[in-house]
Amino acid sequence: MFLQHLLPPGAYWDSSLLTDRILHALMSSHHKYLPAPNYFKCVQREMVPYMRRIVATWVLEVCEEQRCHKEVFPLAMNYMDRFLSVEPTKKTHLQLLGAACMFLASKLKEMIPLSAEKLCICTDNSITSAQLMFFFLLVLNKLKWDLASVTPLEFIDNFLSQLPIRRESRPILRKHAQTFVALCATVVDFSFFPPSMVAAGSLVAAVEGLQIKMAGNAMMSHKLTEQLAQTIKSDLDCLRVLQEHIESLLETSLRQGEQQHSVTMETKTVCEGQDLLATPTDVCDINI
Repeated sequence: MFLQHLLPPGAYWDSSLLTDRILHALMSSHHKYLPAPNYFKCVQREMVPYMRRIVATWVLEVCEEQRCHKEVFPLAMNYMDRFLSVEPTKKTHLQLLGAACMFLASKLKEMIPLSAEKLCICTDNSITSAQLMFFFLLVLNKLKWDLASVTPLEFIDNFLSQLPIRRESRPILRKHAQTFVALCATVVDFSFFPPSMVAAGSLVAAVEGLQIKMAGNAMMSHKLTEQLAQTIKSDLDCLRVLQEHIESLLETSLRQGEQQHSVTMETKTVCEGQDLLATPTDVCDINI
């Protein structure tokens, strides 16, 4: 822990990574890392999409709790989708697979990767270190050790550098776009879109949501959409539809969060009104 505080948070950002050459390299390679479409119908027999979303939400919570690098979560979900595209998996192994993919992604992106023991604790010790290492090697084998997946986050800064947006608006815009990207990674439907499209849709959705704060910028969101569609060589209507789906996903997520908070508060109120001598204290803190 002492050494962790002494280590720098990471390398400084290199502006040479924002050139057209780098963007072209990303664009030319990102399609090869897309999972197979409809793998739930063609490959998986026991699992359905909502099970993947439950595990994705858990992986996201662990990444946030452990303060992982922002690319660990979308990279882990890419590994999971690519693995599920080629390997039939029991539904009882889905959390184990999520932990293994997170373990692998953290080794690629973190200066101090997550340990196997810590990940086992995050599963309430429902898996062992031996099981985690077995799935870790299995994922490597099924992905043929090709781990350099391109994620939507790798496009965000490149897009920002090309758009006529005020410099002081970029940090908050980047943060909101990264949130949209993480939200998209929890839903399997978005994993079949090219990362550049998800990044562009997330960026435009962020601009749309921050429109009041970003008043005075040279271009409005619809013009940004047109420019980004040209940059990624995508159909304009397709990008707009994707943006609408991303905004709808945010609304659904916020609504579910409000409902969960309401249920949690009602549960705590009921617990506080009961005889605490007959009710364990931790029951009052259950998050339904």
